[in-house]
Amino acid sequence: MKSQLLNWLPSLPEALYRNLDWMAWNLFLALIPLGLSIWLFRRTRPHTVLWWIGALIFLAFLPNAPYILTDVIHLIEDVHRYSSVYLITLVILPSYLIFFFVGFEAYVLSLINLGHYLSSQGWKRWILLTEFIIHGLSALGIYLGRFQRFNSWDLLTQPHNLASDLLSDLVMKRPLVVIALTFVVIASLYFPMKWISLSFLRQRLYRTVRKNKLS
Repeated sequence: MKSQLLNWLPSLPEALYRNLDWMAWNLFLALIPLGLSIWLFRRTRPHTVLWWIGALIFLAFLPNAPYILTDVIHLIEDVHRYSSVYLITLVILPSYLIFFFVGFEAYVLSLINLGHYLSSQGWKRWILLTEFIIHGLSALGIYLGRFQRFNSWDLLTQPHNLASDLLSDLVMKRPLVVIALTFVVIASLYFPMKWISLSFLRQRLYRTVRKNKLS
């Protein structure tokens, strides 16, 4: 037992650093829309040209957050790569779970901030419809990123190629099925996580207000 536990230690540095570069990059891309959502939707700002540019960038980069879930393919590869149960259980799985959670939570919080903005503008009744539309656009973006290998900035650098590939794919059954399934996964995860996140934020706000009253 002890020898088995110690045998995986030499592989620990490789397991920790092997995925660090692409995980960090993908998380950075996932956090961009979250930062933009705070800047755009959590503060009162005039709808200037800069605001609209920020909103377009927000929509373009938003699929990067749920896209992280598709990196489960790397998890499967790592599980097959390492033979140690301890390494997989104590290092590989926890690192991927944290990675998936942070990325998708960035997506959830981004839409919560957007919902806050819509509510403040008197458009609360449109929040649910907006969320479903964004889930659909994100599913489309994930398909283009995972299978066609397009990036968010290709909307500017390769708009013709992106539009051409998208139109040719959408007339085939397989891409539509993939996009539909991706939409279902995103929506199924989003609404429970939204409820949990809002509950946590409300509880934190309640504690802050109570603390301020007591002080």
